[in-house]
Amino acid sequence: MSSASPAVSIGIDFGTSNTVVALAADDRRVEAIRFDHGGQRHSTYVSALCFWEDRPGAGAQAEGGPWAIEQFLEGRHVYRFLQSFKTFAASSSFNTTQVFRQRFKFEDILAAFLRTLARHGGDKFGFETSTITVGRPVRFAGGNPDEALAMQRYRAAFERLGAGHARYVYEPVGAAFSFARRLERDATVLVADFGGGTSDFSVMRFSRAGGVLRAEPLGHAGIGIAGDTFDYRIVDHVVSPRLGKGSSFRSFDKVLPVPSGHYTNLARWHQLAMMKSNGDLRELRELARTALKPELLEDFITIVDLDLGFSLYRAVSDAKVALSAQDQVDFRFRGGGVDIGSTITRKNFETWIADDIARLGATVDKVLGEAGITAREVEKVFLTGGTSFVPAVRKLFAERFGNERLMSGDQFESIAYGLALIGHSPDPDRWTASGGLESKQGA
Repeated sequence: MSSASPAVSIGIDFGTSNTVVALAADDRRVEAIRFDHGGQRHSTYVSALCFWEDRPGAGAQAEGGPWAIEQFLEGRHVYRFLQSFKTFAASSSFNTTQVFRQRFKFEDILAAFLRTLARHGGDKFGFETSTITVGRPVRFAGGNPDEALAMQRYRAAFERLGAGHARYVYEPVGAAFSFARRLERDATVLVADFGGGTSDFSVMRFSRAGGVLRAEPLGHAGIGIAGDTFDYRIVDHVVSPRLGKGSSFRSFDKVLPVPSGHYTNLARWHQLAMMKSNGDLRELRELARTALKPELLEDFITIVDLDLGFSLYRAVSDAKVALSAQDQVDFRFRGGGVDIGSTITRKNFETWIADDIARLGATVDKVLGEAGITAREVEKVFLTGGTSFVPAVRKLFAERFGNERLMSGDQFESIAYGLALIGHSPDPDRWTASGGLESKQGA
């Protein structure tokens, strides 16, 4: 792979579900790297890894993105499939995971993923490029996220690829930098970035002086509620009961409920993928022997044992997306002899996510409070990310700010574009600490 030109600035939006890489030339032209796979060109690179061995003891090979999914679905080898691993970044309880005979830390997983990303990106970019800006959440996912640990892991992974010089910028600031090119006058803007694992908010004050577009960061806030959380609610209410949640098993002369922790794992893809290696699958088999409805747990075991989680979550995500346009959808999952079907109404879905929406609203209040402004003083609201299309989310912002102030950008590319453009701003390192913004007009 040849070195990218020093005149090129790279922006990397490493997301829970998808990763996007953008390149900005010094004339401020910006484009996303496209990945050719299956006869199609993709601007997103699925945040997934598949490790496999051609034969036992031959050594693990790794693929990422759509190639990882292809290897996984073909199932011709013994493999280990990882997705949504960004969720572990700030978890102090996650130390390593077993991949065949090797223990992988988070930074090992991320570095392996980034290597596949660079390989499939061809000669358009390399991690040795002098200007690399990486997005990071305002608040990392998890119940008690350790921000310092997450950033230590990020830096360790990028250093292994020769990118120890990379700078790290809040993801909504990247989105703001992209959005700023569309502003025609001074404005106070709330940027709402909805990812897979977190939702992040920034308030920026944009102004122009002497032909230069500037912005003052007024406030940042984030919360670990986003697209994956909404998927969780569908799994919890539709799928988990069908797989034994709420059922019982016998223990000597007592009848006890099946432990709910297993269904917490089921409802979170990154945890479900670990059940084979952490002993949970073995415990499920033991519970099934004394369960009052063993067929339910047997179906759960089948999903874990046959690695059907990816297909299950794709069906769940498709149902969630469909509910943004339809009043109800017929959910159906089939695989390995397991057959789960249910009609989901938008009304039911919005009931399930009502507390999540309320917490998102509280986080918006928090960022406005930190910025020292009211909702009336926000002139534009820039929404990005797939979850911004969920009607209940849209309604939250419309009620607070009015439909006329809401604007949307490319749901996948906005952040990476802005991160790449930051590299060409005067003193780009400034934005890593303050979350500020400054660029030439038209940048």
